[in-house]
Amino acid sequence: MKLSLIARERIFASSLLVPCFLFVVFFALYPVSYSFFLSLHKIILGLPSLGQPFVGLDNYRDLFHDQVARHSLSNTLLFVFLSTFFELLFGLIIALVINRQFRGRGLVRAAILVPWAIPTVVSSQMWRFIFNDKYGLVNFLFYGSHTSLYAAWLANPLTAFAAIVIADVWKTSSFAALIILAGLQLIPDELYEAAEMDGASEWQQFTQITLPLIKPALLIALLFRTMDAFRVFDLVFVMTQGGPGDSTNVLQFYGYKKIFAEGLMGYGSTISVLVFFITFIIALFYLKLIGTSLFQEKQ
Repeated sequence: MKLSLIARERIFASSLLVPCFLFVVFFALYPVSYSFFLSLHKIILGLPSLGQPFVGLDNYRDLFHDQVARHSLSNTLLFVFLSTFFELLFGLIIALVINRQFRGRGLVRAAILVPWAIPTVVSSQMWRFIFNDKYGLVNFLFYGSHTSLYAAWLANPLTAFAAIVIADVWKTSSFAALIILAGLQLIPDELYEAAEMDGASEWQQFTQITLPLIKPALLIALLFRTMDAFRVFDLVFVMTQGGPGDSTNVLQFYGYKKIFAEGLMGYGSTISVLVFFITFIIALFYLKLIGTSLFQEKQ
């Protein structure tokens, strides 16, 4: 009787997992597998007479020698580093502020989440207007009514790249703050009270208590933001279209241009597969760090 009960429980548990498994297969594994299949073929949209010849790893070899692709990869890595660094920094500051007791804290917490709730396309368009060379807010703040001095921020390679980083940091720092805040609220108040009794300063409490105990939350925020930043597309699409030149080109947008602008379905799929494997490796690395951190805390 006991074995049959255990067996029924296992069957019930497996039945609960089936919908999740089917969801992962249809919406994750199948698209990735099909993209890999396409990357092994030479497919040109609009030219069905050429068929879909199997070219093996030729697309990957071409990608390795593609200077624009290498430049897009370097842009992507730089964007990921800058955006995640500042998002975690500002997210930590925001979380520390809203974790304190003060009047109107609930309203402040809700207001901080507004940028994250705005669709990325909408916020990208807003920032494109802010950096506009004729009526943008940035020019007005710097030069006021002296319109002859207005600069074309999105036409300069350096400032255009900085603009998409600023837009991403503004939008998603609150998401990092939300995760870090959850970690802060798990820290017992007794630890801070004991530290104050021992004469520890606020900086010592922050470095010796707060930072070590919110390390898992920081790593989780870093994981999510890194993976999301590596797949950046809509910011570049709306704000710069990869320009000026290819100065703000990122891998996802370069793959989009290869597929939909040039019709190179196979080559564009190769770029998508590359982005997937890079994010997958980064995710495994971060998950190992998170697991190690949690294991050390239990010791």
